[in-house]
Amino acid sequence: MNPRLVAVGDNVVDCYPDLGVMYPGGNAVNVAVHARRLGAASGYLGAVGTDAAGRVVRAALAGEGVDLSLLRVVEGPNASATVRLVAGERKFTGGQEGVSRFRLTAADLERLAEADVVHTGECSLMEDQLPELATAARLLSFDFSERPWEYVEAHARHAGIAILSAPSGAREEAHALARRVRDLGPSTVAVTLGSQGAVLISGDETVWAPAEPVTVVDTLGAGDAFIARLLVGAVRGEDLPDLAAAATAYASAACASYGAFGHEAPLDATLATPRDAPAAVLPNSKESA
Repeated sequence: MNPRLVAVGDNVVDCYPDLGVMYPGGNAVNVAVHARRLGAASGYLGAVGTDAAGRVVRAALAGEGVDLSLLRVVEGPNASATVRLVAGERKFTGGQEGVSRFRLTAADLERLAEADVVHTGECSLMEDQLPELATAARLLSFDFSERPWEYVEAHARHAGIAILSAPSGAREEAHALARRVRDLGPSTVAVTLGSQGAVLISGDETVWAPAEPVTVVDTLGAGDAFIARLLVGAVRGEDLPDLAAAATAYASAACASYGAFGHEAPLDATLATPRDAPAAVLPNSKESA
């Protein structure tokens, strides 16, 4: 089957001043694009600006065949982030939120109810709208990234699938964390461990899959690639061990090129220097696995 997925929330242009280029990205955008590449009928619901950065995001989504019928185009600057690479690891050094924030409408929720899975996450600034999203969605996926336990505890009950990131954690700790989150309500929990692979738990079944060896160029968006493969496989009913292996392999492959999913563009002059906003508040400040 071809799953129907809608990703809701953040988009951004990731600016690489050291390379003089920028790439479209953001957790929700990345998941939508990778799901489409994996054969899903995917859509994106979010707000883009009217500047050069917004045009880059729109063009990339359209080029990838993502449904944009729910997209808002809002007068003003698009969200952007400044990225520095240190031995392939991305470091966010600044950026701006732009026109990212928006409110869901009744029409949006009706459309979301038609999807097999709806995805959003901690970068999307949607926390106060999670109850509506959870009610509308057949299955809601939420990326908690590396947020503290208090945040996870507050919002996990809304998610059917929860994804967390613990890149420096041990496998045993990831198993314990996955079980703890599952007890809050999600039916499936994934904990990504960066180069150490990922732990998945669904019901009483728990599996671990190692990461595929790869020459790392840029880890940006690897976690989002993992999420897309996880969601597509979950809707298709893939066995958990096979799904874990496929998702980690897909995420590893995403580290072999710059940007979250390509579509390089020349760095716009207005985005060439870091903004004053700290990276921690940016919509996609935790995109890696």
